[in-house]
Amino acid sequence: MTESKQASTMRSLERAIDVLEVLETAGAPLRLSDIARRAGLHVATTQRILGVLETRGRVEEDRSGYRTGVAMLFGAHAYLASNPVAVAAPLVLQQLAAATGLTASVFVRAGNSRAVVARVEGKDPLRYVLPIGQRLPLHLGAGKVLAAHMDDAEVEQLLDRIGDITHADGRSMTRTEFLAELATVRAQGWAESTDERVVGATSIAAPVVGSDGVCTTAVQIAGPSTSAMFEDIHAVTIEVRQAATALATRLG
Repeated sequence: MTESKQASTMRSLERAIDVLEVLETAGAPLRLSDIARRAGLHVATTQRILGVLETRGRVEEDRSGYRTGVAMLFGAHAYLASNPVAVAAPLVLQQLAAATGLTASVFVRAGNSRAVVARVEGKDPLRYVLPIGQRLPLHLGAGKVLAAHMDDAEVEQLLDRIGDITHADGRSMTRTEFLAELATVRAQGWAESTDERVVGATSIAAPVVGSDGVCTTAVQIAGPSTSAMFEDIHAVTIEVRQAATALATRLG
């Protein structure tokens, strides 16, 4: 394959991924023109890409528009069945949920987002659904633990992309305040959040740091802010940090 043809093939692959990411983040079917605009592509190019993806089951179309196809689930299942974090997490989370009575989850960072890859409900579960695989922010909740371990350039890029930082309860935070909080999270080894992503919910998260010092995974417990477990934050943070350490050990 010539260098120019290889470059063209790679560009086509990048465009297909851009289209899939547009559909993934939309949360609802989109028209062809909307997909093209959001992906920054010509309509004709977008239509050709969608046609190929549709024949492979990665995209579906009906009168309401285009959406991700059922075949996307195959890739998700393969990830959960083979990824070391997803495989090792359930046992650790079962122990954490049993010890706290709260919902225990493991998140993995993907670029400027994070996703739940494993979750175990406790006796005092969350009052909202936290689906495995849902794209979630890095600047709220457990995401702060992952953001605290990003380098300065990545954090600045994240903040530029976010713009104003507003919590679910309406509280706002300046860029300076957020950076100061990340420094605190990094120093103490855990993050607490209340009413940040969902009003009435509190969470405690700790980083899972690899032997190379890199952190792209976090352990979290979450539940109603009224839960008696949150009356002693110190005790809860110990449980979560121990779980994070246990997971890091299992991952080697």
